[in-house]
Amino acid sequence: KLTWLSTLLPVALCVLTLMPHSLLGKSSKEDNTGSSALLHRIKRGWVWNQFFVLEEYTGLEPLYIGKLHSDMDKGDGSIKYILTGEGAGTTFTIDDSTGDIHAIQRLDREVKAQYVLRAQARNRLTDRPLEPESEFIVKIQDINDNEPRFLDGPYQATVPEMSKIGTSVIQLTATDADDPTYGNSARVVYSILEGQPYFSVDAKTGMVRVSLADMDRETRENYTVVIQAKDMGGQLGGLAGTTTVNITLSDVNDNPPMFDQRLYQMSVPESVPVGSVVGRIWAKDRDTGVNAEMKYSIIDGDGRDTFDISTDPTNLFGIITVKKPLNFENKPSYTLKVEGANTHLDLAFHHRGPFKDVTIVHVSVEDVDEPPVFDLPAYYIELPEDTEIGTVMKTVSARDPDAANHTVRYSIERSSDPEKYFYIEITSGSLMTVRLLDREEVGWHNITVLAMEMNNPTQISSVSVAVKVLDVNDNPPSLTDYLEAYVCDNAKAGQLIQTVTAVDPDEPLGGQHFYYSLAPEAANNPNFTLRDNQDNTAWILTRRGGWSHQGQTVFYLPIIISDSEQPVQTSTSTLTIRLCSCDQGGNVMSCNAEAYSLPTSLSRGALIAILACIFVLLVMILLMLSLRSHHKKPYLCDEEENVHENIVRYDDEGGGEEDTEAFDIAAMWNPREAHPNLGKMRQDMLPEIESLSRYIPQACVMGGGGDGGVHGYVLAKLLEADMDPCAPPYDSLQTYAYEGEGSVAESLSSLQSGTSNTDHEYDYLNEWGPRFKKLAEMYGVLDTNSPPPW
Repeated sequence: KLTWLSTLLPVALCVLTLMPHSLLGKSSKEDNTGSSALLHRIKRGWVWNQFFVLEEYTGLEPLYIGKLHSDMDKGDGSIKYILTGEGAGTTFTIDDSTGDIHAIQRLDREVKAQYVLRAQARNRLTDRPLEPESEFIVKIQDINDNEPRFLDGPYQATVPEMSKIGTSVIQLTATDADDPTYGNSARVVYSILEGQPYFSVDAKTGMVRVSLADMDRETRENYTVVIQAKDMGGQLGGLAGTTTVNITLSDVNDNPPMFDQRLYQMSVPESVPVGSVVGRIWAKDRDTGVNAEMKYSIIDGDGRDTFDISTDPTNLFGIITVKKPLNFENKPSYTLKVEGANTHLDLAFHHRGPFKDVTIVHVSVEDVDEPPVFDLPAYYIELPEDTEIGTVMKTVSARDPDAANHTVRYSIERSSDPEKYFYIEITSGSLMTVRLLDREEVGWHNITVLAMEMNNPTQISSVSVAVKVLDVNDNPPSLTDYLEAYVCDNAKAGQLIQTVTAVDPDEPLGGQHFYYSLAPEAANNPNFTLRDNQDNTAWILTRRGGWSHQGQTVFYLPIIISDSEQPVQTSTSTLTIRLCSCDQGGNVMSCNAEAYSLPTSLSRGALIAILACIFVLLVMILLMLSLRSHHKKPYLCDEEENVHENIVRYDDEGGGEEDTEAFDIAAMWNPREAHPNLGKMRQDMLPEIESLSRYIPQACVMGGGGDGGVHGYVLAKLLEADMDPCAPPYDSLQTYAYEGEGSVAESLSSLQSGTSNTDHEYDYLNEWGPRFKKLAEMYGVLDTNSPPPW
């Protein structure tokens, strides 16, 4: 037989039931009936039950739980016991020889309440199972090792002030991790440790309630309550946990407002604009939030129409503002009776009212030096445009509103009358015109009149004066736009050629009405007549037919236009009428008189072609002339190129014969012989050097020796240039005849003038003739006796 044995707390804590079974064997009944020997029934040798073990074992030795034993165990150690399942090997161990089971770790029911294990007996040598594997349960038995806990603490709660006794505040719940089904370990009882006599707690439910009536928030607002939860039904030895509840009394409207002053004194300058703040008042209320919000009103007093009161954005203060303009001279002080009342009332506390209060506000108006005041806010004047200069059109009036009543002076703001049409008398305020008005130029004048106190120029006020210029018939009518017309050469007598209208810048009240007629000198002309249509228009009609371009082609028709207003204005406009060629439909083809002198067979296209040909021919001629001028170049002989090159490049100022540093003068004393075959003498220019050098002795040019000097050399070169067809037509060497010792001007060199410190006299330039006139002008020595150029 196999049995489970447990020796732990055999009387009260552990129950072990033993159920013996045969491991192997045959039933005697089966033998007697002769059943088949092949049928065998294997019976279990295990007895399964639950083991109960107390938690939180604190002993030093492993905790013995029970014993596993098989009927096949002869005590010789041939059977090995094996334990598997939850906690096997870590929490529970088994002696494989004896089958004793021990707990080697501390057990906690709140962590794990039971363990499921499996046991088996095997042959130690062959490791074959002797019994089938089966399960058993080890249950952990609870002890009171956990105190109650408030999981959501500390707590915040609110209850209205003045609440009645028994008013619920907050529900508290404590939890105990111990087994509620075993003993009183999880039975919790609540109690209050701190917060009496204001609050209490229900021992079973944990509901916190008000225990003191009429608690006033204004006296005390916050309370701290400590609540305890104890298990074991509150008995001695039970475990306990505590929490804190912070309770706040919420406000109710149980206090009426009250002004801190019974009389307020305020002052305000009389010049403040409407809407200005005078001051503020406050009816204090011990309540808070909406229960302290106020509404203010003026219920009485002589200033209820002059001042107004409103509540500021916080709904606590009353703001007194100006409702109407103030005037110290009219009324220097006001009295207001102001009421402040709560806006949110609680009927439960209506007996504590009334929830309003009254105070008196005295407002003093301060005297201020005010600017002058006009008798009208604005002025309107109508004035004919033919009003004479100096006419008084209006008198404005302003006065000093202060008690001193200082003298007022008037002026016109210049920016409002930039053209200075008007003037105002400085003391009387009389407005008058100083320029002629023209409605057609400016129809309205908006001027600003200023009034200033004499004693205080900073006090200035202004008023607008609107001047409407009334129309007067002072402009004559005139034709509009159509000052030119045409008549077709095929027009017949009585044919309409033009409708004329007039315009008048004047605007009479009855509207415009114009009268048309021909001027007396054109009334009997044989060509055109005028018909007045009496609707401000007139027709120009032909008097004849048979128009010809060979005669007069332009006609001037003077038309007289007059209006109907007084005084009547009249003007004369000239209508220019041209004779034009028209088609059968009356459309103008041409009004050019010269075109009709051409042959009738020459069309307009042919005329355009002829003009185009003439234009192309002119362009070609201009192009040829331009190309010819660009290709024309001077021709020089090769053998004289060097000499002419030297002459052309000479650009230094000459110093006379004594200036020998500018170039090699020796080269000029040995001129080369002239070429024997010079050809024909040039006729385009005669040598001018002979007449200019009439004061110099002439030498032989061709055969002279060294006696000729520079003069001979120059004449030789001049003769050579005149006879050479390859040389340019004008020789720059001619300019050398105007200076030097032998010339009229003598030497112009400045080489010897540096030693003189005196001013030069240039009067002699006037005696040198017209060639030195420009030089004389530059040095300012012109003859003063010559007549002026204008």
